[in-house]
Amino acid sequence: MFQGWGFLLSEIWVLIALAGLLGLFVGWLVWGRRAVVVGSGDADATAERLRGELTACQAQARQNADKLARVERELVETQEAAREAAERSGPAIITPPPAPVAQTEGAEPEAAAGVAEAVIASPEPDATEAEAVGSKPLTLEAPRAEGADDLKRIKGVGPKLEGLLNRLGFWHFDQIANWTDTEIAWVDDNLASFKGRVTRDDWVAQARALRDGG
Repeated sequence: MFQGWGFLLSEIWVLIALAGLLGLFVGWLVWGRRAVVVGSGDADATAERLRGELTACQAQARQNADKLARVERELVETQEAAREAAERSGPAIITPPPAPVAQTEGAEPEAAAGVAEAVIASPEPDATEAEAVGSKPLTLEAPRAEGADDLKRIKGVGPKLEGLLNRLGFWHFDQIANWTDTEIAWVDDNLASFKGRVTRDDWVAQARALRDGG
């Protein structure tokens, strides 16, 4: 009788051991899957955070690039203005006084005085007419209804030069694109400290390309 009970107890212990192993196996499956799901969620959150940081860094880089380009353009304009001002400055030219009119021996005093007055009264050429260069292009008092063009898109034109061009009456690319050689000479001569920039940077060709959608 007791031998039968021993066999029964051994079977019970075997079943308990099997049940324990089965429980461990099921628990490993459940907890392992949960760890995988949690780890995947953390990875997604990390990736999203890194994407946000990358976007912010790219935006900051674009802002820094724009600021650097603006500073470089202003530096070039300042250097050009200083160089042109140095080229224009030079030693003062002293004009000697006119030689006295010698009176011919035996000539009447009145005749000699008349010659002297004629020499003194000879008018000098008008400075404005002597310095006038080229012919003035067609200008506008204000931009057209569609608004002024961004003349800073022309290489060599910064904020200061754009303001000067607007004051001269130039607001649009098609105005600059239609300048003739004599009109280019007039504009170059009226750019204050930026004289010669129209020809040197070929504004007319650039304006034609921008006018045509370039």
